[in-house]
Amino acid sequence: MKHKGKALAAAGAILAKVVLVVIFLVGLVSLGWPKGTVGLALAATFCALGLLMALFTLYFFRDPDAQVPPGAGLVVAPAHGTVDVIDETEEPTVMGGRCRRVSIFLNVFNVHVQQAPVAGEVTLVKHTPGKFLNAMRTDCAQFNENVLLGFQASDPAGATVGVRLITGLIARRIIPWLAVGERVTKGERIALIQFGSRANLYLPLNAEVTVQLGDKVVGGTTVMAKLRA
Repeated sequence: MKHKGKALAAAGAILAKVVLVVIFLVGLVSLGWPKGTVGLALAATFCALGLLMALFTLYFFRDPDAQVPPGAGLVVAPAHGTVDVIDETEEPTVMGGRCRRVSIFLNVFNVHVQQAPVAGEVTLVKHTPGKFLNAMRTDCAQFNENVLLGFQASDPAGATVGVRLITGLIARRIIPWLAVGERVTKGERIALIQFGSRANLYLPLNAEVTVQLGDKVVGGTTVMAKLRA
């Protein structure tokens, strides 16, 4: 599938840095600083911490294939996490004004690869710099660095859907894998956010939201809403 393996490549880059740091610290100990049992204890600690960080990195960057459900007009979750906001809001850039919003909070234990909520054409990829407030704040989209993605759905034809990927206190890098004019399939990998964050899904006012507050959703698999022609 498209973009498969990119999350693992990102993990590899981080793991390489972890290995270099551990080698450097263990090297200091082997050169005699500090000496004796203290040095051996520090070397063992560095190795253990490095192993734990490596295991967590591999776990964090896991990237399962989406099990996209069949059906007309379905919008799937753009991210893995917990639904904590369902409301109406103003989103002028993609939606052109008033729209429905479903927000998903991603903690550090959720998968952090994002998926296309609909099949269709990418109409916008817009990065906005900002702060790095805690992503548990439901209003963090107003202040935090984010990437806004626009989609013109093919089912029903012409329907507009938006996704805003938002950084958090720990998550400070969003890596979109899209370009304007590109066509995507529903559930396709579209981005990676490194560590805990938030994703807002914007829908037309006449869309039927099918999730509830507190629902755990799976990117590319959980049906979030039904679009109407």
